[in-house]
Amino acid sequence: MSGSTSGSTTGSMTRAELQRLIPGLTEARLAELIAAGIVRPVHSNSGDRFREIDAARLQLALDLEEAFELHDEALELVLSLIDQLNGARGDMRAMLGALAEEPPETRARLRGLIRELRVVTVRR
Repeated sequence: MSGSTSGSTTGSMTRAELQRLIPGLTEARLAELIAAGIVRPVHSNSGDRFREIDAARLQLALDLEEAFELHDEALELVLSLIDQLNGARGDMRAMLGALAEEPPETRARLRGLIRELRVVTVRR
């Protein structure tokens, strides 16, 4: 999930700034999405603060909610799956980057192993 209960508020925005940025985001709906765990604001002495990633996540949540008429539990599940997919993509990019640093014979051996494993997995 997004956000935390502590940390830097540099580059963050207030609730009012967030609501100006995202048309249709009411205070009540923002409170519901926070309660559902869709975003977690950073708490500061000046009140809740939101990062750009929170704004993007809220916009995505509202778009999904409108397009698919999702209730909060389903919305949280869909966003969790998106988070997992993005995490896996990041892991894959890191692995490919590490593999690119290996000698050609290591890369060739691993390509062969990957092909074998994928064929075995698909046939199961």
